[in-house]
Amino acid sequence: MKHLQLDHDDHQASPKKYPLCFLAHNIDVPMNVGSVFRIADAFGIEKVYLTGSSAVPPNSKIKKTSRSTEKYVPHVYCESALEVVQQLKSKGYTIVSLEITSSSTDIRDFVASGSDKICLILGSENHGVASELLVLSDYTVHIPMLGHNSSMNIATACAIAAFEVIKAYLPSSTPPQD
Repeated sequence: MKHLQLDHDDHQASPKKYPLCFLAHNIDVPMNVGSVFRIADAFGIEKVYLTGSSAVPPNSKIKKTSRSTEKYVPHVYCESALEVVQQLKSKGYTIVSLEITSSSTDIRDFVASGSDKICLILGSENHGVASELLVLSDYTVHIPMLGHNSSMNIATACAIAAFEVIKAYLPSSTPPQD
């Protein structure tokens, strides 16, 4: 059989981590926090910072949605997102907020190099990224929205943005030859 589906036992976890972290600020819905952990695990994100009113582990809803990946993804809670951003900036991180603004860039046009350390800020489900965090951001990026709604679920947006950023760290591939 040419395309045989693999099961979970066939998967080998990689120790590879990319210099990308998430700062999840005021993510009140535990299932969304759980999804952020699952995305972080899937993409080799180095760390998740939970700030403000974000739900934090241990939490049964986070654990269920994350499929227990909160055990494997380094994370920390800090009440002040501003303190986390200042610390990351002092360590050479580029701060990128995922938010549609009057001057945001299409995520597909955001160019990172394979050596950049990036912090992707994810904002509240209802209010987006806080204005004080937008001011501190080096870049603000958005996902083009073609439908009637102007936003999508935080976890879905996080996955799309993380994949777009991580492409800078991946070696280019050449199409298979026939």
